[in-house]
Amino acid sequence: MNFLHLAASTAYTTPPLWRILTKSGYFVGLCGAIGFTVTYAAAIRPALRAPGSERGDVAALRQRAAVSLAWAGVVLLVAGYFQLAARVARVGKGMPFGDALAPGRIWDFLCAPAARGAWVPQGTIYLVQNIVLVLASAALIALFSPGARRHLNALALTALPLSAAVSLVAAVPATAPANADRVLDLVFDQVHIVSGTVWTGGLVLLVALAGVRRRLGGNAGLLWADIWRRFGFVALVCVGAALTSGLWISWKHVGGIGQLWTTTYGLFLLVKTLLVLGMVAAGGVNQFWLMPRIAQARRADATASLLHLTLRHFPKVVWAEVALGAGVLAVVPFLSGSARTQAGSPAPVATGSVFAVGALLVLTLVASLWMTAKASDALSRREVAAAA
Repeated sequence: MNFLHLAASTAYTTPPLWRILTKSGYFVGLCGAIGFTVTYAAAIRPALRAPGSERGDVAALRQRAAVSLAWAGVVLLVAGYFQLAARVARVGKGMPFGDALAPGRIWDFLCAPAARGAWVPQGTIYLVQNIVLVLASAALIALFSPGARRHLNALALTALPLSAAVSLVAAVPATAPANADRVLDLVFDQVHIVSGTVWTGGLVLLVALAGVRRRLGGNAGLLWADIWRRFGFVALVCVGAALTSGLWISWKHVGGIGQLWTTTYGLFLLVKTLLVLGMVAAGGVNQFWLMPRIAQARRADATASLLHLTLRHFPKVVWAEVALGAGVLAVVPFLSGSARTQAGSPAPVATGSVFAVGALLVLTLVASLWMTAKASDALSRREVAAAA
């Protein structure tokens, strides 16, 4: 059975182009706002404040970080507007997307009364979400001003919770969840979105910062080794959260392994899964090959080697992760519906045994990530011992 015949034989409907572009663009905006601010707060800011860094290196990285955060605010603001218009078009029952861009139609959508049984109008939730989005964007866009860059830390740390709230507020249900499964769906969806945007957005920000390597001094390798080490921990947490939430989401939407290649939804999910596993594999290269060598060069005080590893080799691997992450964002808009629905499978039922198996899988995942970190550290020590 070829792909075209498969698509025609299922209930899957390809989303229109405007839906594909607005949804991908919205997640790109979240990657910039959430990923950039979290990475700056957790990895870049502490490294820049560490003693021993040259003032010129710190100034160059602060300036590039400020400009990157400012552009993230622009992208979030533009993407948020188009995403809001897409919501209006979807509610409008055949309304052309061009008409949905009109401010008057958007305002009517935001001011619509609550549906029967709702505790709050859906438009009010989106109104609050977009107010938060504008505030987050404003805090980031302010960094275009050289004067505001003196308050980089304050603005970035202000934008961080606001950026996360953009996604969290939109997930607030207008009606009470029917059961505990629905609550878990909402929670795991947000865990998946936030962890994925932090992981992907952080990689993009670090690649952008690595572009200033020609302006850095010969000792910048020490600073970058600290940045990569700190972000490695952030990425490890994000991988664990994304895979854990992904297990729940996949179980809810896929009734069996065979549905990954017998349904259109399953095929797109399979492609997304392979792309994510590619990102995990690239991260494994960083953990098991590059980080031990960086640790060795750092402890051996090999300045030239450290600079080469942190600003030449490492960004190349990260670029591969960024490309795979872009592929994931391109696939996400096509994940509409459910493989279970397309295959005619019954809806899943969360029982005690299901939660027990899920808990076992999560514990196994956490243990594997912990072993990954320990193995990387052990390789670092072994490299240093071998060199000695």
